[in-house]
Amino acid sequence: MEQIHDRSLSDVHETVNPAAAKTPWRRIAAFFGPAYLVSVGYMDPGNWATDIAGGSQFGYKLIWVLLMSNIMALLLQSISARLGIVRGRDLAQCNRETYPRAVNFSLYVLAEIAIAACDLAEVLGVAIGLNLLLGIPLLWGVLITLLDTILLLYLQRLGMRKLEAFIITLVAIIGLCFITEIFLSKPNMGDVVTGLVPSLPNHAALYIAIGIIGATVMPHNLYLHSALVQTRKVSRDDASIKRALKLNTIDSAIALNMAFFVNAAILVLAGAVFYTSGHFGVASLQDAYKLLTPLLGNKWASHLFAIALIAAGQSSTVTGTLAGQIIMEGYLRIRINPIARRLITRLLAIVPAVITLLVAGDAMVDEMLVFSQVLLSMQLAFAVIPLILFVSDRHKMGSFAIGNVTKAAAWLIAAVIVVLNLKLVMETVTQWMAATNSLLVQSLILLGVVGLIVLLLITFFFPIVRARRHADSHIHENIQVASLHTEAAPFKCIALALDYSDKDRKVIQYALQMAGEEVHFVLIHIVESVSARMMGNEAQDQEALRDQEQLDKYVQFFAGRNYKATGVLGYKKRSSEIARIIKEQGCDLLIIGSHGHKAIGDWLFGETINTVRHMIHIPVFIAK
Repeated sequence: MEQIHDRSLSDVHETVNPAAAKTPWRRIAAFFGPAYLVSVGYMDPGNWATDIAGGSQFGYKLIWVLLMSNIMALLLQSISARLGIVRGRDLAQCNRETYPRAVNFSLYVLAEIAIAACDLAEVLGVAIGLNLLLGIPLLWGVLITLLDTILLLYLQRLGMRKLEAFIITLVAIIGLCFITEIFLSKPNMGDVVTGLVPSLPNHAALYIAIGIIGATVMPHNLYLHSALVQTRKVSRDDASIKRALKLNTIDSAIALNMAFFVNAAILVLAGAVFYTSGHFGVASLQDAYKLLTPLLGNKWASHLFAIALIAAGQSSTVTGTLAGQIIMEGYLRIRINPIARRLITRLLAIVPAVITLLVAGDAMVDEMLVFSQVLLSMQLAFAVIPLILFVSDRHKMGSFAIGNVTKAAAWLIAAVIVVLNLKLVMETVTQWMAATNSLLVQSLILLGVVGLIVLLLITFFFPIVRARRHADSHIHENIQVASLHTEAAPFKCIALALDYSDKDRKVIQYALQMAGEEVHFVLIHIVESVSARMMGNEAQDQEALRDQEQLDKYVQFFAGRNYKATGVLGYKKRSSEIARIIKEQGCDLLIIGSHGHKAIGDWLFGETINTVRHMIHIPVFIAK
């Protein structure tokens, strides 16, 4: 039976078919595009401040940090693409299928905060660019970015290739602007090359290097890349998957090296113009814009800087909004109107920006940019750690799981990123603690930090413990399967508890092995949307309708094998609903998938199986 899955970015899922291209080169080119959408996150306005600060204070000495960051990003984005190509699932969907509900919801909230923080930096970047170039007030510039919602919807309706072409055009504009800037600034290329040699002149250089690395890998890019590669239609044979992985790695290398060029160009520009002229304190975008023209003697120096800033912010907002859609659909399995989804994403960034500008004025823009990067840093570990765990899982990835060398490199990169970002977060928290005398506020800050550390530990250890349990139960499972082939099947009405995850496959396999000639299957699925919990069977939201549609497909599967099957949706509390349906249908056996919890996990996250067992009086078969 083909597993029924929600599709990542369903409106553009597998809409690009490389096999349909007429020439070999066109077939290869059809794979290129997703990484360019991802690359704009590495050159968004949130990165510019650290590049400018590094160049103005230390000239070209920190270019090696950008190169190292780019290598880190290339590895992480490559394994993100690998996850999407091999498993056909994006990172949010894999998290939803792996972690308990409470952990999953926490990861979702953090991911949404990261999207809002990233979008905040991009909105401010566009607003600053419009202000510098056209004199539009920052507040109006922020409000103008609402139009991006309509632009993205229009581009997506034109098709994925048109959207990618738009982003590539913006990236090309950014590149051309900085090529011209480098030409105008005339840096000493010999000194630029020496910047590739690792060195840290002092503690301040270390701090800026941490900022550059911390701002490099954006958490939303890991979600985004794992979904965008699924816009390509790839056959499921090993040869086709290997070819797709190879071409997407090339795509990532080209696109991320372009992002490296842009970041390096910003740093080199700052070094050539500000460092050599003694302006060591330039760190803000506004100061850079104002000083470029008088120092270079050409008005286009400032104009090109502003144009590139607008293009960077605009391209990043488009991809950030797409990532918001992926996260909501992947974690919650909720699909809402595309315009509403994009408005929500944009308003989460615009509302704080507008309020801050109204209350504190334009002087707080730089502080908001820094704050957005801190929020991104707090979320990064919660995206990187699950990603590495997923692509290392040979049970799910098969022969396409990453090897030991890649795994060691990935965990080393994760450790560096996590440690540096934790350092940044702890320094920020210390400043917040010192800035307030309220014991309540300080307690809440400490509680938040402890909560994040506990969640980080659960995020790391839960999949590992679950995988070990699966390995330990493998022999016992084989004994159960063997006995099923030899024993008679006395059951006449078998209930199957389905959750539309990978566990359903095992549940159905066991059910078919235990089925007699006159068996009646009762297929049970519990709708878990908010409206379903509140309104019960009166809820007719998108999730309830989609769940009913998928349940009907399961019923058709059994009917195609000449079995009688009835699909029943339950609402509100999972355990009590399963027990109620079993009693009403007169079932004499329940088959349910193992959730993977034990000990403290059961106490923290609930235990459906044991709860149901105490509410019914028929055998329960646990499909592990």
